[in-house]
Amino acid sequence: MRHWFKDRKRAAAPAGGAQQPAQARRPKRDDTSEIVGGRNPVVEALRAGVPATVLYVAQRIDSDDRVRESIKLAADRGIALLEVSREKLDRLTNGTHHQGLGLQIPPYEYAHPEDLLGIAHDAAEVPLIVALDSVTDPRNLGAIARSATAFGAHGIVVPQRRSAGVTAGAWKTSAGTLANLPVARAANLTSTLREYREAGLFVVGLDGAGPTELGDLELAVDPLVVVVGSEGKGLSRLVREHCDVIVRIPMHAAAESLNAGVATSIALYEIARLRRR
Repeated sequence: MRHWFKDRKRAAAPAGGAQQPAQARRPKRDDTSEIVGGRNPVVEALRAGVPATVLYVAQRIDSDDRVRESIKLAADRGIALLEVSREKLDRLTNGTHHQGLGLQIPPYEYAHPEDLLGIAHDAAEVPLIVALDSVTDPRNLGAIARSATAFGAHGIVVPQRRSAGVTAGAWKTSAGTLANLPVARAANLTSTLREYREAGLFVVGLDGAGPTELGDLELAVDPLVVVVGSEGKGLSRLVREHCDVIVRIPMHAAAESLNAGVATSIALYEIARLRRR
């Protein structure tokens, strides 16, 4: 009875009629752009292909290889180059030690959690979604995006509050995979998990104290949401209550825990292996 094709909202749409526009369901973007300051961060972001709209260069800057490469990379990608005073660059970067360079990253446009089901449906694949519970380090988000892409997940869900967002740090760590893997933002993660369950997905929580070993997960071949908690606190109580099963990664006692990025990578690999088998 819990089959992922039974999306009640899709079923309720009139035959041949227009579905609700995706834009109407999407949460708003972040309100402000992000400014990356500093010669090394800017050139690394440009090398990694982080989306950018403007490269700010301070007037009378002392040029070096990093400055010249940043300007060339920005020009090659069609990113606007603006020469500004150091005082303005100070204001734009909120006092960051910018060394005469600032890179403007546009607001990320998050998907709606329901969109991730649509992606799996359109690909005729069994849904695999990753949900993050209080994971606040953008680098973990980027690493998880990289693993999710490698092992066939259809997207990531993050809570609107107390969670890492798609920043320049997340883009860099993802090695470009965030360009193709959608990240959805949930106003309330537990409500979103409940809606996924109603749509036919099973919710699997990842926790070091889980009663079931990951390799024994019988639900691996079914439509899944894999929920990962923070390294320090793990899954929150409410999120745990909305999980169908809690699994653990077996490891030596000397290692108390794994960070969220590593744990998610191991879990997604094992689920992909069990699905192939």
